[in-house]
Amino acid sequence: MVKKNYQQITQSDTRQTFIQHSVHHRARKTLFCNLPVSDTLQSMSRNSSSEALVLTTHIQGENNRSVTLLTPENGIVYATLFGGPKSKLRAQVSPFNRGKIWLYTDDSKHTCKITDFDVTNYHLSFRENLFKTWAASFAAEIVVKTKCAGSSAQCWSLINGLLDGMELTDENGSRLGLVRFLWRYLGLLGVRPQTRKCIACGKSFLTGTLTEATYKAAYEPGENGFACDECTDIFSRQFVLGRASLTYLEAVSDLSPREVRAISVDAQTMTEMKQLCFYLIENACGTKLKSLESGLGIL
Repeated sequence: MVKKNYQQITQSDTRQTFIQHSVHHRARKTLFCNLPVSDTLQSMSRNSSSEALVLTTHIQGENNRSVTLLTPENGIVYATLFGGPKSKLRAQVSPFNRGKIWLYTDDSKHTCKITDFDVTNYHLSFRENLFKTWAASFAAEIVVKTKCAGSSAQCWSLINGLLDGMELTDENGSRLGLVRFLWRYLGLLGVRPQTRKCIACGKSFLTGTLTEATYKAAYEPGENGFACDECTDIFSRQFVLGRASLTYLEAVSDLSPREVRAISVDAQTMTEMKQLCFYLIENACGTKLKSLESGLGIL
């Protein structure tokens, strides 16, 4: 009798355990099947490809390089390039080259390796012009420091527009192109001051003719705007802009790149805008920019 009861209890426990296991197995199977296809593939996929711009390369160990990339989908990507000086891939993965890149990612080791790079855009004139090289490095540092200003796609468009534009023009045109890039990037960051009217009285800066040199405005850091000469002592301020500078910056904000490129500026206007943009972009980054400090005489 005791033996029979024991067998019944054992059989009952066995059936209950089997039922629990079956329910648990079905739940796990249902949970896995309900996962989006993209999630399951992403967890297993280690090879990927994307459009990429090489921002910087640094020596890592004896033969390897640490590479900083900009991609339109994922923003800043850090990867390692393996290979010695004679490696063809090493010659391709050079700063400011753009094309399609193939990456191998090992999630368990937290590593990302460059396996191939098909370059579609070179900037050969940068090797022959110190300003272009330094301006490109300056722009790359800004992008990295600000993490693409929160918009990798727009950042991709802006910096590639600068690099491609400098490749097609001379040094003077490149200097003006850098100012346009900085002004547009300040807009992307959301910290670009408005240049249309005085922040104190509301008077428009865009009336009259550009040859009237007496009408100027001063930048007010506390208000992140410009005050006219009737509302403030402009000559006690660090940055004073003439009507030509204010009008050009407003044109960069409102007009298409093609339309703005057709506008020429004089040396004084160029200096006013450059000094202001350098100050604003470094202030927006919240830190000193190495490329700006070391290349101030060049930029």
